[in-house]
Amino acid sequence: MPLGTLERSPPPFFKQGTSALTKLIIFSFISMAMLLADQRYNIVQPARWVLSLMIYPVQWLALRPQVAWHDMGDVFEGKQAVLDNLQAAQAQLLAQSVRTLQLEQLELENRHLRELLELRQRMGTPAVAAEVLYEAGDPFTRKMVLDKGALSGMVQGSPVMDEQGILGQITRVHPLVSEITLVTDREHSIPVLNTRTGARGVAFGESGGAPLLELRYMATNADIEIDDVLTTSGVDGVYPPGIPVAKVVKVERRADTVFARILCESLARVQGARHVMVLAPVKLPIESVEVERETPVQPKGGRR
Repeated sequence: MPLGTLERSPPPFFKQGTSALTKLIIFSFISMAMLLADQRYNIVQPARWVLSLMIYPVQWLALRPQVAWHDMGDVFEGKQAVLDNLQAAQAQLLAQSVRTLQLEQLELENRHLRELLELRQRMGTPAVAAEVLYEAGDPFTRKMVLDKGALSGMVQGSPVMDEQGILGQITRVHPLVSEITLVTDREHSIPVLNTRTGARGVAFGESGGAPLLELRYMATNADIEIDDVLTTSGVDGVYPPGIPVAKVVKVERRADTVFARILCESLARVQGARHVMVLAPVKLPIESVEVERETPVQPKGGRR
């Protein structure tokens, strides 16, 4: 048979169907549609809840060797380390007793001022204790995962602190775990107050490698010095006022810019924290505010 008469197309058995380029275009379109639908209607949230429930036992088992290692370290801790911890605790107790006396005096003065100004006495903020399971593995974010979730009453947006100050804010809640975005994350910002001068500002997470905060939009001639302590101002309605946030560690004033570069170190333990307190947000939910506005006000004199 002459070679020219042979069929050049492959037999039907070896045909591949739709081309790879067509498949790429179709699945790319489907992926973009799912991304837009999730961004607008949040349709993937139920799947995240289910995956979180399925992955939690694996996370728990994976953390058992680490927990056992820490427990063994606590058991074999030396006598000298215990004595050092005892001395440090006694020194801290002495310092706290001095602070307590000062706070009692300040509380007395504030109570007199509130009575003079006819202000309502501030209510205490509810808090729930939680434990840090692990730090997020993403090198471009600074997040932690707690051992309590929606089933334990965790609410998105709740402030989180340790014994030193504000640690961050809950940004994602799952049924059994919650995710914290630390104050040093580059996407996080918090209104602060300089306790020495009373000046207010906004501290942002530093985008560099060090876990620092940057106090932005402060003029070069602003009255701020190294070791100034920054606390929450409470103007955002999320963080209670007066909680320590950071300490100023570096102030750069340059002639070619109108703003100073101010770097701060978080007072909370943003690396290695294990036990934290989750506070209730100060601001009331929007639904409750709308219900209060819709409730009609009855006249004091009754119906006429």
